[in-house]
Amino acid sequence: MQTETKLKKQIHLRQRSRNYWQVTIDHPPLNIFGPDTIPQLDEVITAIETDEDLRVVVFDSNVEGFFLTHYDFVAPIENTTRLPPGPTGLHPLPDMLVRLSRAPVVSIASIRGRATGVGSELALACDMRFASREKAILSHFEVGDGVVPGGGPMARLPRLMGRGRALEVLLGADDIPGDLAERYGYVNRSFPDADLDAFVESLATRIASFDKRAISETKRFVDVASLPPDFEIAPEWDVCLASIMRPAAQERIKKLMDQGFHKTGDVENRLGYHVGQLGR
Repeated sequence: MQTETKLKKQIHLRQRSRNYWQVTIDHPPLNIFGPDTIPQLDEVITAIETDEDLRVVVFDSNVEGFFLTHYDFVAPIENTTRLPPGPTGLHPLPDMLVRLSRAPVVSIASIRGRATGVGSELALACDMRFASREKAILSHFEVGDGVVPGGGPMARLPRLMGRGRALEVLLGADDIPGDLAERYGYVNRSFPDADLDAFVESLATRIASFDKRAISETKRFVDVASLPPDFEIAPEWDVCLASIMRPAAQERIKKLMDQGFHKTGDVENRLGYHVGQLGR
């Protein structure tokens, strides 16, 4: 039984020290996020919120080519819709992302591979994002699939990169490589892949050595000026679920599935390209 439980574990929490944690996503082959991932992430977010000593947490991936990718379109929709709201009153996914943003610790996304859909939303909910110049790809493909994104990117992206660039990312539904993500403000910085881990480790260790109260109070004031209120995020999830059920989205999702969506291969590796071909 212990072996079976371990095999199902998708998110691993490692306490690097009392003050510095590492959260690694490990759900091969594609790091797809689904309803069965939600309780695991919720457990991690709750621990992050409540630990008295924690000062910084780094999110990364153990799956080659994928930081965290899109929501699970194969799982029955009722497995998602029947989940109760989280502590904020939002659906569990946006609830956890909002709570992460507001937690009294610093959260850092170290992006190597694809951060697509939910993966981008998790990265956007983190306080800082750093990307591999050669291997990171960020994207919101959903509109190209006939779906409205649901985890808060319409509320978060314009605050980071401005309206025009946010619309380019969301409505263009194409892949954004690490260097362009840096220029657009999607991530703080991009690094040569060989330098990414050392930079993130150095920054996280440095912040972990500082006073927690000074960190949390400073972050709280920055949050006031920069985080979207819940009323902006709440409707996104409802519209996302409604959009998935529309005939136009169902037709596009089926076409993508027939081509290899949700499977290892070119569709998942070049999702932006393939989504752009659906209506042609």
